[in-house]
Parts: sequence; structure tokens; C-alpha cells
Amino acid sequence: MTRHLHFRSVTYTGQGAGPRLIVTGAVHGNETAGTRGIERVMAQLDRGELAIAAGTVTFVPATNPLAYAQGTRAGERNLNRNLFPNDAPQDFEDRVANWLCPLLAAHDVLLDLHSFNAQSEPFVMVGPRDNDGPLEPFAHEREERALARVLGVRRFVDGWLRTYGAGVRRRLKNDSQLETVLRYGVGTTEYMRSTGGYALTLECGQHADPQAPEVAYRAIMNTLAHLGLIDALRPEPVPRERMEVLSMAEVHDKQHDGDTFSRAWSSFDRVRQGEEIGRRADGTPVLAEADGVILFPDSAAKANNEWYYIARVNQTF
Repeated sequence: MTRHLHFRSVTYTGQGAGPRLIVTGAVHGNETAGTRGIERVMAQLDRGELAIAAGTVTFVPATNPLAYAQGTRAGERNLNRNLFPNDAPQDFEDRVANWLCPLLAAHDVLLDLHSFNAQSEPFVMVGPRDNDGPLEPFAHEREERALARVLGVRRFVDGWLRTYGAGVRRRLKNDSQLETVLRYGVGTTEYMRSTGGYALTLECGQHADPQAPEVAYRAIMNTLAHLGLIDALRPEPVPRERMEVLSMAEVHDKQHDGDTFSRAWSSFDRVRQGEEIGRRADGTPVLAEADGVILFPDSAAKANNEWYYIARVNQTF
């Protein structure tokens, strides 16, 4: 039973006018770096060591309280997919969405704090270029990318929904479920952009890395200063020569449950053109079509689902 669980957000409003920021942690319940970072900033605010001078900041330390209580990625399903209000909620995450989506829409900027399973350095997922297309129209590229550069990380990835959507269209073609499955690619940041705001997902490091909460805390403080919510010097953006910018370019599916990787790939592993990535169930090798970077490899994927993504190095940001 989940009736004992409730949703909690805490809002601090300054005396001056300013933007409305929302900071979320534990969208996935086992990703607690953001929660710890949020709690640290809230404690400073509550003790009077820090003050919101202008604008509003809302903190959501445990966005999915069921998954957080269980210490699991999901409660009854992945909250960060198909995130829309639902008039007839079917599971706990639908009820979270009915509370969370209006809360997101009441703000201008979202910083969504996550962590990941494999050992790697923190990175930030940014949204699309400005566009008026049907998939993810957007008009805040400049502001979003300026914020990304002051979070305190050097690695940037874009192209999630575009690449995910291309895979969906390839699999389903003219299937009547096309639009439904495309909606599955919408999580916190995509929903925030759909309401007219802008948003970043910061992956703070490996789940258990003791430095990950520090990454989250630094990002929150830098965001507050960058947006002018606190009286502090604006943080300097990461120099362009230090930036690693990757654009997701293609998604490769498992065609059969028996498809296997040729090695234990991790996100951000480099691949060379012609290098063997895996083998199909019939023994056919799967080779890299060009130099690139592997993202989100999933050895447990089922047939006709995403197996791995390929990103390309991008010289512009």
C-alpha cells in the first residue's frame, strides 16, 4: 500500500523579483546524490547562512517517495518516462505525475539531479537547439546552455529525444501506437520544456561515489548564483577548450534476445569505425559504422528495444 506516502516540496521566495527555479532529486529512488545536495542547501537556508534575495526556488528532495523509500530505481514504473498528467492514474508514478507536472509548469527553470551505475565522470544532458518542429519545439537554447556551462562539469550530451524518436519511428513506422511510444521518451526535462521553460539533467556521478553529493551541491549553488537568486558572484563558465560535447546520433536495437555485446561496454567508451560492438544471435558481427562514443548500453534489453546509443563528438555548443 502507498497511502501513507505523501509528496513534499519546499519553496523559498526572496523579496525581489526573479526567476522561478525548481530543483529535483530522487526521481529515481536509488539516486540520492541530489537529495543530499538539496538537503545541504536547505539546511543552510533554514539556519540563515544563505538567503534567497530574489525570485523563487522550490526544492523536491525525494520526487518519487515510493522508490526512495524502497531504495530502488522505480516504484511501480520509471517515473522519468511518459511523464504526463493522467485523469485515470493506473500506478503510483501516475499519481506522482499528477502532482509533479503542475509544479514544474509553475516554474521557469528545472535542475534535475541524478546519478548512474557505472564508474564515470559527471555529465549534463542538455536539450535541443531552438526550433519550431513537432517533436520538441524550444526557444531557450541560449539560456539553457549558458546554465549548463556553470554547473561545474565539463561533459555535455544533447540529442536524447530526437534520437530516441528516430528509433521509435523506425520500429513502428505507421503503427497506431507511434505517438504513444513517442510520449514514453518524455521525462522531467522534456515536460518542463513543453511548458515553455528550460531544464537540465545533471548526472552527478556513480550512485555510491562520496563526491556525487558534492557535485550536486556545487551545481545547486552555482545555479542559484547564475540566476541571481542569491547574492553571490556569478560562476565562471567552463572554458570551451575543456568541454567535451557529444551529440546522440543513432540508436541501435536488439533484434533478438540472443544478441550479445562483445565486451562489457560502459557509457562514454570510445569506438572506432569497424570495431566489433556485439554479435547478433546468428553470429553476425555488429560493427561501428564510424568513430563514436557508446552511451547507455543495455545488455539486458529485450528484442526490438534500445540496445545502445552512439554519440558523435560535436565541435559546437
